[in-house]
Amino acid sequence: MEHSASRRAQGDNLSYFIEDPGTGTLYRRGQLLGKGAFGRCYKLTDTSTGKVYAVKIVPQARITRLESRGKVEREIELHCHLSHRHVVGFHRHFADRDNIYMILEYCSRKSLAHILKARKTLTEPEVRYYLRQIIAGLRYLHQQGIIHRDLKLSNFFLTKNMQVKIGDLGLATRDEQAGRRRGVVCGTPNYLAPEVIAKKGHSFQSDIWALGCVMYTALTGCSPFEITPKQEMYQCIREGRYPTPNHLSPGARDLIGRLLAPSPSARPSLEEVLEHEFFSQGFTPDKLPSRACHSVPIFALPNPISKLLKKAGKVLFRGLPCQEPRAGGSSGHVPPRALGSVLPPPALSGPLPGWPGTGGLSAGPQGPLFLLAAEYNPVQRLAPPVLWVTRWVDYSNKYGFGYLLSDGSTGALLADGTHLALCLRPPRVCYCPGRGEAVSFPRSAVPASLATKMGTLLFFSQYMQQKLLEVRPRGRGTPGAGQGGRENHWAGSVGYASAGGGGEAPGGSAMGGMCPASCAHVAGGGYKGEPRSVPSPPAQPAA
Repeated sequence: MEHSASRRAQGDNLSYFIEDPGTGTLYRRGQLLGKGAFGRCYKLTDTSTGKVYAVKIVPQARITRLESRGKVEREIELHCHLSHRHVVGFHRHFADRDNIYMILEYCSRKSLAHILKARKTLTEPEVRYYLRQIIAGLRYLHQQGIIHRDLKLSNFFLTKNMQVKIGDLGLATRDEQAGRRRGVVCGTPNYLAPEVIAKKGHSFQSDIWALGCVMYTALTGCSPFEITPKQEMYQCIREGRYPTPNHLSPGARDLIGRLLAPSPSARPSLEEVLEHEFFSQGFTPDKLPSRACHSVPIFALPNPISKLLKKAGKVLFRGLPCQEPRAGGSSGHVPPRALGSVLPPPALSGPLPGWPGTGGLSAGPQGPLFLLAAEYNPVQRLAPPVLWVTRWVDYSNKYGFGYLLSDGSTGALLADGTHLALCLRPPRVCYCPGRGEAVSFPRSAVPASLATKMGTLLFFSQYMQQKLLEVRPRGRGTPGAGQGGRENHWAGSVGYASAGGGGEAPGGSAMGGMCPASCAHVAGGGYKGEPRSVPSPPAQPAA
């Protein structure tokens, strides 16, 4: 069959087009994805369906030795029978006179090694996210009796949806075969376990050791064992001696120490790894955005609070009518680790300068308000400490949306699209007049032009700190912000209030006007609203 397959790539003896002799399928070879000891990996497209794969091409000339050919055949035999969501899929294989071809699942986000190269270090929530998936795939391999023998960041691939896949089984072997070949030393030198260096053979526990090296490298940006000089490195590996990074959390340091135990029997099982406090007491995102490949991800507030914040963002930045203004709060006991999944970066209103300890609240046209929430990992300079909203008041139909943060700072997303915040440490006022614009100044130097907005902010602050902190007796209706209209039994839907605090729905058609009845809640109880008026915000900031 004559195709334009005779066209050759420049500087390469491979055809642009590759035909599977068994099925007649014609593939188009694309960009180079990576190089290995025996061959190269390219992007590959099925010309009839447009489906994209990765192809590992091993030249026949490279495996003339019987031992080398046996390694390739073993890789194919092991990989072609595997099927797991966290193991790179094997589509098919074939050969021609020049090469052996392995058609594999395409992972468009490359590998964790590429991410670490761009990021330098990863945050602990991200490492938990990746390790959970790696452990799931590795547990499957071990259940199949397979030892990977070359676990490292460059062999963990990511799909378009940031799902991790274990790949490159070129050195993988079955457990019983590894036991018969105890003198064999293979793998990446600074990932080798002490028993492998001692030529006692590979085991499942050798993969556990490599997992410790992976975790250490991802969190610190460097290997626990330097490659040169090699004999000195091997001695450090035998002794389990490596630099202890003080910037990591105690849980991370402890788990790394257990994984890198010199004795194989002292290392935890994969199940025990997942039960360790690093996983059980730390926040793990449900998913990561693709921007995590090159920058620190942004973690958003969980439901149901995020739903309320999303509503406020829509009202303020899209000009939608607000029909059910309300306020809410918590007792302040919601921990940072309760923060939920990861969402794309905000599109509007960037971080406020001079606001310590946070990346600032932001709002975008397609998402709720966000908080930067990269957890414990100070070496990642772009990852600020976690702050969360403890109370809020929604008057977005006229004045804006006020919020109180866990550090005591208050802010207001005003109805004209501007953002004003009062920071406590150091005492400063931060103001965002528009997208990409931000200024800050001392509390005593607030421009006269912001007097009215400062009055609104201070009113919000006073209201949240005084009204929403009151402990109200069970069984009595808590006054609403107006009178008439229908009763709103929204209380209890948030579920964050306790006997130490509560929230209420003070909003109406205008601050200081008459509005529909509302409710409040404490400890999960709901109450009917009673009419009362709400004072208008002061025109001038308080002294």
